[in-house]
Amino acid sequence: MSIPRLKPYLSMFAAVLMLGQVLTAQAEESLPDFTTLVEQASPAVVNISTKQKLPDRRVAAGQMPDLEGLPPMFREFFERNMPQQPRSPRGDRQREAQSLGSGFIISSDGYVLTNNHVVADADEIIVRLSDRSELQAKLVGTDPRTDVALLKVEGKNLPIVKLGDSEKLKVGEWVLAIGSPFGFDHSVTKGIVSAKGRTLPNDTYVPFIQTDVAINPGNSGGPLFNMKGEVVGINSQIFTRSGGFMGLSFAIPIDVAIDVSNQLKKDGKVSRGWLGVVIQEVNKDLAESFGLEKPAGALVAQVLEDGPAAKGGLQVGDVILSMNGQPIVMSADLPHLVGSLKDGAKAKLDIIRNGKRQTLDVTIGALPDDDADITSGAQGSTERSSNRLGVAVADLTAEQKKALELKGGVVIKEVQDGPAALIGLRPGDVISHLNNQAIASAKEFTEIAKELPKNRSVSMRVLRQGRASFITFKLAE
Repeated sequence: MSIPRLKPYLSMFAAVLMLGQVLTAQAEESLPDFTTLVEQASPAVVNISTKQKLPDRRVAAGQMPDLEGLPPMFREFFERNMPQQPRSPRGDRQREAQSLGSGFIISSDGYVLTNNHVVADADEIIVRLSDRSELQAKLVGTDPRTDVALLKVEGKNLPIVKLGDSEKLKVGEWVLAIGSPFGFDHSVTKGIVSAKGRTLPNDTYVPFIQTDVAINPGNSGGPLFNMKGEVVGINSQIFTRSGGFMGLSFAIPIDVAIDVSNQLKKDGKVSRGWLGVVIQEVNKDLAESFGLEKPAGALVAQVLEDGPAAKGGLQVGDVILSMNGQPIVMSADLPHLVGSLKDGAKAKLDIIRNGKRQTLDVTIGALPDDDADITSGAQGSTERSSNRLGVAVADLTAEQKKALELKGGVVIKEVQDGPAALIGLRPGDVISHLNNQAIASAKEFTEIAKELPKNRSVSMRVLRQGRASFITFKLAE
């Protein structure tokens, strides 16, 4: 090919190259610059270390601080720099358990926010500032339900963070964390908001912010900033199978944390609203069983006797669709809304009952400090199922009904081959409702079971160790 014929291709190549350079430059310009944010926010971020005295029997057993989760190079570093433990008069080594975490100053007179699990059971709490000065902290109060703790150090004109509004945070927005992973002070990591309103097991009162910011041991209790340099969350948990960061981090919204800290500062404890129900998610089969167009809302699996819900007329099998005009898309939305209300507050619930929509007015109560577990036995006359469910059931005794706060129901005595075994029913489980009908006796259970429809989702309310939930199944032709 002659040189003249190559000229058009060379010109085209040059144009493509120039376009690539322009696009690269634009991409670089569009990436956020965190330097100013870090310079302004870092002074108010602190390192928190705690000490806890351990019983002699644990010392004698030769237990050492848990370094197994660290990479070998870090483990070697900490072991090399760990002070030698003093010996007791008996010759046993004595030591104090130590932990590291992060926190941030929210007032110039020395109030500090962190996680409850960072300072739990600590005998001594030390707060190290960005200038490496150390202050002894007093624990003002903790709230294990939200994993928030409020500390106080003596100081004046301390640097403070700017507080943001976690409600205004948007999915996809850039966020940044400052903390002390593995004890490395003021480490900065960045990412985006992956989701909002996440509910984690055993954390029903926190609508977590999910991010992909790298969080590791030692980051706990540290701040999560938006691009305005405002704190929007407290880095609290990670999802991991390896013990380290795997791309799923969770932060407590700052709105929740500040409400908790204000109550701790004022009253020394946190009060929350309480409805007095056990709820569960509405899946596709349950939605079909209860006559809903789509899976949504919170299904009431249990109503506690003399609780706010019972007094307000809420019943087992009701599906709560909204509260005070705020929709309940996932069942986890309800505890967040109820918990934010105070004792005596009024709540308007939109529900579905027997396929019909209606509204209930409920007065919210105060969440009890302790959760009571209800257990049940398995006694009574037995009625062997004569249908394809494959269970033998017995009437509940008066004592069992009282303990479970039930007016009727049956207890499973035996599970045979069949649908009951396939859906995981066990002896000792209590069935209170079948196909949206309350069960009064073993005889009635058998009669209702005989008339169950085929090839359609059928709901069953089951109590296991006092905890109720709805399950669904289908009977084949």
